Amino acid sequence: MLTRRTLIHGAMAGAGLAMLPRSHAEALGQSLQSSDLIYLTPIQSNGTESSCQSEIWFVWDGADIFVCTGTKSWRATAPGLGLDHTRIWVGDMGNWTRTNGRYKTLPKVEAKTSVISDTAVHKKALAMFGKKYPLAWLRYESEFTEGLADGTRTLLRYQPDSI
Repeated sequence: MLTRRTLIHGAMAGAGLAMLPRSHAEALGQSLQSSDLIYLTPIQSNGTESSCQSEIWFVWDGADIFVCTGTKSWRATAPGLGLDHTRIWVGDMGNWTRTNGRYKTLPKVEAKTSVISDTAVHKKALAMFGKKYPLAWLRYESEFTEGLADGTRTLLRYQPDSI
């Protein structure tokens, strides 16, 4: 369903992409559409990256990036600790610890992080996960769906600063 909020976010995303150097904006947009993984880390209050980094499945609705993760994970607890700014690299190089930091050469974006409790947004994100990862979804759909329902999983929204 197209809402006013979606239209506004889409317009803002388009305007933000227009302000980025063309090659970066194109690479980022293409990567968000085609990649299976993102790499992310919270940014500490002093501006440095957290030592907590990871690769994870994600979906992108054209404006925001969504991640569904365990409620006790550092990704889910960081916003409640005031670490609501995240650096995200977009691409797939496999496990982050095996990349020797090469994932940091991927297109990146800074984003504001929030925990989403709205079940309508949950449904929308879950449907996007199912479309993006159809074979894996056969295995993980119930884990994500039931986890969001019983509180063992959390849906995070990353609102990019520059798209």
